[in-house]
Amino acid sequence: MARALIIVDVQNDFCEGGSLAVAGGADLAGEITDYVETSAGRYDLVAATQDWHIDPGAHFSETPDYVDSWPRHCVAGTPGAQLHPDLDTELVDAFFRKGQYEAAYSGFEGVLAPDVEVPLGDPEAEPDADTETLSLDDWLRDNDVDEVVVVGLAADYCVRATALDAVAAGYNTAVIPELSRGIKRETTLAAWAEIEDAGVEIIDL
Repeated sequence: MARALIIVDVQNDFCEGGSLAVAGGADLAGEITDYVETSAGRYDLVAATQDWHIDPGAHFSETPDYVDSWPRHCVAGTPGAQLHPDLDTELVDAFFRKGQYEAAYSGFEGVLAPDVEVPLGDPEAEPDADTETLSLDDWLRDNDVDEVVVVGLAADYCVRATALDAVAAGYNTAVIPELSRGIKRETTLAAWAEIEDAGVEIIDL
């Protein structure tokens, strides 16, 4: 069996200067790169997720409540949707994009990005059927992964949701708080408590 690191949504719009920035997001990108580079042999695979919104409906709002609705962010094909440049994508084995037409917090709602880019910002675009339908869960199981570790942005939303879905799907699941950043301290602490209650291990670097 195998172990995978899941890097959640370390994208330009979620880092300083982006439309929905999380404090410390830019520094986190470099910290995750350093961690992966110094963790040779610890992980068999590395996956990264991206918000990749085309028309997510009420998820976008001009008057967001910052709970269920948000300012426009990570629009498919835009610079804001790209992974932060300090996250070394050469270390990532596969990329999963989520939220094209609805809100999607968990990486397990994502599908494998195509090897050859297609204009996913165009609703008429039709990527290869295999890549369009291969989910993160499919990919992990195809690679005999039974253990996952989750890091990234934001701890109190997408990291939380990804970890909860991972443990619910039967994976031995852990998160590294030091390699995650949350929007608010109180909601981040609540997220760690919730996922630990669900069976997720909280581990240190």
